Amino acid sequence: MSDIVSCQWLAAHMDCAILDCSWHLPSAKRDAKAEFVGGHIPGAQFFDIDEIADTASPLPHMLPSSEMFAARVGKLGVGDTTKVVVYDAAGLFSAARVWWMLKVFGHDDVAVLDGGLPKWKREGRPLAQKVEPARERHFTARLRPEMVKALADMRGASQIADARSAPRFRGEEAEPRPGVRPGHIPGARNVHYASLLKADGTLQGPDEIAAVFAAAGIDLARPVITSCGSGVTAAILSLGLTLAGAQSHALYDGSWAEWGAAKDTEVATGSN
Repeated sequence: MSDIVSCQWLAAHMDCAILDCSWHLPSAKRDAKAEFVGGHIPGAQFFDIDEIADTASPLPHMLPSSEMFAARVGKLGVGDTTKVVVYDAAGLFSAARVWWMLKVFGHDDVAVLDGGLPKWKREGRPLAQKVEPARERHFTARLRPEMVKALADMRGASQIADARSAPRFRGEEAEPRPGVRPGHIPGARNVHYASLLKADGTLQGPDEIAAVFAAAGIDLARPVITSCGSGVTAAILSLGLTLAGAQSHALYDGSWAEWGAAKDTEVATGSN
């Protein structure tokens, strides 16, 4: 299975495990789980990135332990040999985070629904209000630590792609989280996640994605670390790097929520 699938493909393979991974910024004042109950792709289970997380961390939705992840996704019907399709209500915003999480814990048979729930709806495909119970399966978590970066790894990192909007990257907008300074990690390059998407919310092709990274000064032949506000939209860049054929990339899990709040980190503003 490819890393992205179309609505047409999913409609013909509804025996996959389907995960609704919708999440919204607190400022949006939207209840993703309530919206899921109100209408979702038939057979889908809700994956809450704030609950399937290290809830003891002061940082938002950090990766959970292998044990917790295995137990929780197993209850959602994901087993070692299960094909998984992830989607979200925005088209592509938070689903890539769960795609990345599954990859981090060793599960490669996962794809993002291209265009997400909006495209599914536009095509007139069915929605369900009843949440069908999942058949619990056994999931073996096999952590790939090379896919995850921590604060210490970011000091002196050579290539960082920041997925936030240009005004946030330049430090022209206040950060949405208290105590987090505006700006970016010195040396980072801005690759707004939306620049990887077409007007209809689907992903651009591999060549177009590669060109977006190249225009930002990112060399796909060298290791890349993706970052954003809290490790969610950074995963869209990770997905894009995968589709564009980049061989070495990882995600900074704490992202700007950690770096921007730390007392001993340098902060850059402006375009560079």
